[in-house]
Amino acid sequence: QGWGDGIRRGITGLFPAALITLLLISPPSAEAQSLQGSRASLDRQNEQAQLHDFTYLRTPEDVRRFVEAGYLVPVRPNQDFDVHNVSFPYARPEVRTFIHRLASQYRAACGEKLVVTSLTRPITRQPPNASSRSVHPTGMALDLRVSQNARCRSWLESTLLSLERQGVLEAIRERRPPHYHVAVFPQPYANYVTQRTGDQRFAQDDRAPEVRLEMAQHQVRRGETLTQIARRYDTSVSRLQAENGLRSGRILAGQTLRVPVYREVPAEQATQVAQAQGASADEASGDGGSVTASSAGPQEHRVTRGESLWAIARRYGTTVETLRRANGLSSNRIVAGQALTIPAMEEGARGARALVEHTVQPGESLWTIARRHGTTVNQIQNRNGISNNRIHPGQVLTVPLGGS
Repeated sequence: QGWGDGIRRGITGLFPAALITLLLISPPSAEAQSLQGSRASLDRQNEQAQLHDFTYLRTPEDVRRFVEAGYLVPVRPNQDFDVHNVSFPYARPEVRTFIHRLASQYRAACGEKLVVTSLTRPITRQPPNASSRSVHPTGMALDLRVSQNARCRSWLESTLLSLERQGVLEAIRERRPPHYHVAVFPQPYANYVTQRTGDQRFAQDDRAPEVRLEMAQHQVRRGETLTQIARRYDTSVSRLQAENGLRSGRILAGQTLRVPVYREVPAEQATQVAQAQGASADEASGDGGSVTASSAGPQEHRVTRGESLWAIARRYGTTVETLRRANGLSSNRIVAGQALTIPAMEEGARGARALVEHTVQPGESLWTIARRHGTTVNQIQNRNGISNNRIHPGQVLTVPLGGS
């Protein structure tokens, strides 16, 4: 899911698929169980960024594009946490899920709000003391304020260490300035939440609102300051400076400033709008991706420029994980023109489940097909009335995704 000026390193061909899977899910070694920073910790963070095929965003414009494409989602404060002076309050969807879950538990445990002090930071906006290998430009990292309350510090540190042992993040307690740096590993963390809650859609954070960017024009009034303007538009002084090329906080009466304004559409409303637009586009054979095949069975979606798996999943009322399993994808990266299979949904005693048609290729077995689609051999056998493991090239199987 990357392009642009950032550093992008694909892993296709560098590691076998089985090794990639192990790297994404294996817990770190015993020496990693510490909140002290190290070269090895940075290695693990950057390794995960590469395995997820993340882009290291270079400029504020890159961040804006990733927000509009749905790769980054807004992080807004709630009753459990605050976002303090963050220039770019956006993160990977799984990182936002992590913040919401951690903050709720943190407040219940020690009675105060969690405070997020940094999220996505493009390379050109990194502070002078930042590591050149920081993963903040990928959107997978956040910084947390160190509490003055010893009980809160103890709870947070033990929780972060516990999650490190689960292999879902790397956490470091930085001294200058004091803060906790946390790099969340999105896919391992999504799998962890799924196992804990049984809800894949929650782990993938499909409830994220759609974000629409508008650039407002603000004419500075006499006596106004950047701080006042930032507060009025729910942004930050540093973001206003970045958008307007300001090197200081000095502005003049009558000066016109570009102000980024992000409008959020609730997930339910956005899904209804997207589905309505999709239906209109299908009837007109028009925009927003081409769709073929009957709605009663699997469909094909042709990816258009700027689309993300997250946006496509919302359009069809499914999840990112389901789309990945249906198409054998090892990451969320897709490209314009790519054909994706949208699985059909079958209602059953256990609720709706996704189905996809799979044409057997030479050398494939039921085991390899089940592994590709995140299901089991028994599920495929039962769905297709197969009493043994014999299949042949060209045979078309109906595969239930994610069977247990």
